[in-house]
Amino acid sequence: MSQHQPETKKVTTLRLAAMKAQREPITMLTAYDYTMARLLDAAGIDILLVGDSAANVMAGHTTTLPITLDQMIYHGSCVVRGARRAFVVVDMPFGSYQISEETALSSAVRIMKETGADAVKLEGGAHLFSTIQRLVASGIPVVGHLGLTPQSVHQLGGYGLQAKEGEAADRLYQQALGLEQSGCCALVLEKVPAEVATRVAEALRIPVIGIGAGSGVDGQVLVSQDMLGMEDSFSPKFLRRFAQLGDLIKGAVGDYITAVKERSFPSESESY
Repeated sequence: MSQHQPETKKVTTLRLAAMKAQREPITMLTAYDYTMARLLDAAGIDILLVGDSAANVMAGHTTTLPITLDQMIYHGSCVVRGARRAFVVVDMPFGSYQISEETALSSAVRIMKETGADAVKLEGGAHLFSTIQRLVASGIPVVGHLGLTPQSVHQLGGYGLQAKEGEAADRLYQQALGLEQSGCCALVLEKVPAEVATRVAEALRIPVIGIGAGSGVDGQVLVSQDMLGMEDSFSPKFLRRFAQLGDLIKGAVGDYITAVKERSFPSESESY
């Protein structure tokens, strides 16, 4: 049983910056619904990411591409209602910010107004610098995302390790600096070598959150259903399962089925 005692004060961009400065690791997990958000928030998670991974986890798609802006707003609003302390970040889905800066601003404004989230997140580097500047100038906190960017899976040719060495690593480093200069309040680095991620985290003033990026960054993020052992078909090297809820759920459902079939549920005390 964890001895961590969660704080109750709301996490903000300023609090995240202070955590980076004080070298306090930042915790981040995904959430897509009210119930999970309430549980994770009560446990003391620092950031709740309403990821476009909802396309995979909640809808069963093989990529994140199909999820729509309306669907992300629905999931985001559910999570915000369940969160009291955590900083809530909503992913901007594929197609909601790539077309033009005006489209990106319109999409981000909708997310902020209709969900009550604290920030939006988008994937990509140099081609988005001016877009990010536009969002930030409009008062919208932006989290960047480099390395493995799932919305570009077809262009990348899969979900392999990114920025492995040499020019690719240097390019990611420069893009990370550019995202900070463009106004991002934090950065997610996904599936990059630990040495590369550490170099980025040490150079940036904003928090760098890793997933498959080693321990030298400022915080970690995982998909909650993966971390909790609710999904067993996905087992990348970086994933640690902190529970086996899938087995517990199946066992509980089996017990329920048995009780109903043998008419031991509901009992007399459970009846009116």
